[in-house]
Amino acid sequence: MSGILDLLNSDLGKTIISGVSNQTGQPADKTSSVLTMALPVLMGAMKRNASTPEGAAGLMGALSSKHDGSILDNLGGLFSGGVDQSVMDDGAGILGHVLGSSESNVTNALSQKTGMSSESVMQILKIAAPIIMGYLGKQSRQNNVSNSNGIGDLLGGLLGGGTGAPQQQTLIESLLDGDGDGSILDDVAGMVLGGSQKKGGLGGLLGGLFGK
Repeated sequence: MSGILDLLNSDLGKTIISGVSNQTGQPADKTSSVLTMALPVLMGAMKRNASTPEGAAGLMGALSSKHDGSILDNLGGLFSGGVDQSVMDDGAGILGHVLGSSESNVTNALSQKTGMSSESVMQILKIAAPIIMGYLGKQSRQNNVSNSNGIGDLLGGLLGGGTGAPQQQTLIESLLDGDGDGSILDDVAGMVLGGSQKKGGLGGLLGGLFGK
């Protein structure tokens, strides 16, 4: 299974980056940087939420109904003429549910790392969240995921499998749980954007960050 960051390097990912960039008026390279750092954190937060029966059931319900992957079938239509407000509202709801009280911590940290305003970062994430949920919904259908164990395994697979060092797991957990100044994203970004491919590939590095 391809990892979530492989999505950004695909033709579909390039369409997403270009569309989000045009919608927000932000440079494509900065938009790509925000998404590259944010997607593993969002997936990790989803995996953590899905570790409880209630969280897994809620995610399964969303994927089997509203977020079934159909949004991916017409990205050109989604971005032409501007993203509909209902999509933005849906994205805001997803972020609030997935990140909870850590939402501002994550957006502020991404803002610090990219030099983009936290408002612009949030706008990017609001557009990206329904698309990522759609991607997850499509993957869940293709892999016949039907229970909480299956959705946890699917999220783990998209994060890459493998093992991560304890301190790396602590960094991500701090970003999700803490209300500090977000400076730890420098380390997270180093893992995601730096030379981490040398040891087992990016997926291998990120894969163990969220599993316990």
